[in-house]
Amino acid sequence: MVVSTAKLTEKARDDGYAVPAVNVFDEVSMRAVVDAAEDARSPMIVQVSVKTVRTVGTALLTATFKAVTRDVKAPIALHLDHCPDRSIIDEVVAAGWSSVLFDASDRDLGEAERETAEVVAQAHAAGVDVESEIENILGVEDGIGSDEAKHSYSIEQLAAVARRTGADLLAPQLGTSHGAFKTPPALLPERALALGKLTDRPIVLHGGTGLTAKDFRSFIDAGVSKINISTAVKHAYMKAAAEHLDEARRLDKWDPPSLFKAASSAIREEIKEHIEWFGAAGQAGKGVGEKVNQR
Repeated sequence: MVVSTAKLTEKARDDGYAVPAVNVFDEVSMRAVVDAAEDARSPMIVQVSVKTVRTVGTALLTATFKAVTRDVKAPIALHLDHCPDRSIIDEVVAAGWSSVLFDASDRDLGEAERETAEVVAQAHAAGVDVESEIENILGVEDGIGSDEAKHSYSIEQLAAVARRTGADLLAPQLGTSHGAFKTPPALLPERALALGKLTDRPIVLHGGTGLTAKDFRSFIDAGVSKINISTAVKHAYMKAAAEHLDEARRLDKWDPPSLFKAASSAIREEIKEHIEWFGAAGQAGKGVGEKVNQR
């Protein structure tokens, strides 16, 4: 069942859990993530990076998602992750995805607000939700982002810009960073809690790979209801593939479907663990049923 990202995360916030938002790269990873959600009866947000959109294409990704989720009972959203490129947002909105993250963190505040408002108007007209990022979350992933803190604002500014632009979800800096942590992060769940008192929009945690179950719970208790996972999926996929290829080389047996099966199994196990950590297991069907285009 395809649903609104905003509605998924609003329900999660109200019920005290977070929806996993998992980046996928191809049919193998997409199917594994959806299967993990179905097995755990968990809502899920399937995320796609700009790099993957450019590699695979919007049309094929859209068709693949529809095929993979056709008989799935768990509520699944399809989301474009970290996109500063308006032309790709145009494609995805036209294709009817659940939501987009318009990443305006490389713009000055005035320009970020103006463009975010434009994206929100465009997306809402098509029944698509918008996640907004105007202060940059550290780290580079799939070629997008920065290791330098270029733009940061007060929670009052974040809430005010969200109100004026009409954005549906907010992605603030919460002390995490994209990719694997090089040093222990200084986590800021209290910032999420304070922001939640100023806005009713769901709050998103980026850079979740490497955090403990206790860390995740501190953010969820502070009101975070969408948690992004990407690096952990890449590691599970590539390590399983590498191990399989080592064994194939040793046995001189080369069977691509077996490689796909090994990668899929590793991803499912990784995501099932995160589903449990986020408290999302068993939440499917508990009041989340609106189709994506029913705003």
